[in-house]
Amino acid sequence: MSIIKPTLSLVLGLLVLWLAAQTGAYLRRRRKLDEVEQEDLGIIVAAALTLLGLVIGFSFSMSVSRYDLRKNYEAEEANAIGTEYVRAGLLGTDDATKVREGLRSYLDQRISFYGAQTTRELEQINVSTAQLQADLWSTVQAAAAAQPTPVVALAVSGMNDVLNSEGYTQAAWWNRIPTAAWGLMVAVAIGCNLMVGYSARRPLKERTREFVILPLIVSIAFVLIADMDSPRGGFIRVHPLNLQRLSRSLHAPRP
Repeated sequence: MSIIKPTLSLVLGLLVLWLAAQTGAYLRRRRKLDEVEQEDLGIIVAAALTLLGLVIGFSFSMSVSRYDLRKNYEAEEANAIGTEYVRAGLLGTDDATKVREGLRSYLDQRISFYGAQTTRELEQINVSTAQLQADLWSTVQAAAAAQPTPVVALAVSGMNDVLNSEGYTQAAWWNRIPTAAWGLMVAVAIGCNLMVGYSARRPLKERTREFVILPLIVSIAFVLIADMDSPRGGFIRVHPLNLQRLSRSLHAPRP
């Protein structure tokens, strides 16, 4: 699925933009332009292509920043879980054991979150995660109520960081390029290809290959932006490397 979606997007985008260029060429055959009109059209085409480049660059910057944000939150989440696992030793023996066992299970759920592909699988992970969060917080809350000391407060603060980091991660995965921005990019791209086709002077049969270049470049740019902006699909994905490394460390046999 992650490979099919970008491929279909590339083919669909290429086809739509190529048809826009061919439509412009068809309209040009129905009306001849004089030299002055041709020069004016060239200025408009150059300005439109510049706008298209700016819109694509802006959208690419948005997708990269969101991708980096998801990676950073993954690292922060692993750090929060690892820190709380150590701080759990500040609690009583029974509470410390219970918290650490819960954190190991919680860590497995967080790793599964990054690899979930279907909505049903994601819902199951979210339910399990919420239950584990409630159990972990209940444990440290009871320990803090029974022994309200600054030392125990460190464990409570660490658990709060664990819960907050999951919320920040989820918010970053929901943060996508707005639909309006995609609509603007598509509209500008279609308009540019339409005008490029309309401004061409040579016969249609001599311009077929040239009309493929711009649609292909723009389609590739769109696919790259969409791929990077999609957390669960495509080629470019955030892998839970820090969480996996922490999991191996916590599940490793102790000497």
